[in-house]
Amino acid sequence: MQRYGSAKRPDAPARTRPDGVGDATVEALGKLSEALEVVEHARGLLYGFHRLTGRADASLQEAVHLLREAGLDSAADVVEECVVGRNVLPGMWTFQIVEAFDEGYWTVFRDVVDEVRAEAGDPERHRYEAEMKAREQQPRAAAADDRL
Repeated sequence: MQRYGSAKRPDAPARTRPDGVGDATVEALGKLSEALEVVEHARGLLYGFHRLTGRADASLQEAVHLLREAGLDSAADVVEECVVGRNVLPGMWTFQIVEAFDEGYWTVFRDVVDEVRAEAGDPERHRYEAEMKAREQQPRAAAADDRL
């Protein structure tokens, strides 16, 4: 155990709760934060989709060039006409999907979470996790039969 060092930090400063913010509020706001983190993850995946689709389109354009160099002009024409620059959804490229998500869902979600935190009297993010950290980093009382 000595070679790793202790995870316990009894001297770490704890975040103090605002007056009147009880356990039920902290738990509810923690669940709200959890939901927001899932949306943040989904947003990251959406940006990944956007980047991968853009990379695929760039590769297609390179493939068209190579097909033409190989003398396969009709094949290059089909790829260029049917796939290069194609909308991934009707009327939309991926940047438009990302923008629609950001403006119509993600921004609203974040704003509502911030408003609810403020209304609940605890605008600080991750209070639930901060308190969990403080609990888990406290040294536990050694049991009489605890021998390492």
